[in-house]
Amino acid sequence: MKLKVDNNKCLKCGMCHANFPDVFEFNDEGDIEVKNENITEENKEEIEEFKNVCPGVAIEEVKEEKKED
Repeated sequence: MKLKVDNNKCLKCGMCHANFPDVFEFNDEGDIEVKNENITEENKEEIEEFKNVCPGVAIEEVKEEKKED
């Protein structure tokens, strides 16, 4: 699972960082970034649920395109 944060929607409340400090961080501009794209299976279900309760609905899963040979 690969994530991104839409900082146009993000309320900068820090809930994602507080709940998943290994995944999300504030950058120097005060925006939230995904700092670790290697989401573990253990975190995957929790983060999937959290995406739906993010106050700004700003956490999105990046759909990876499959490369054809």
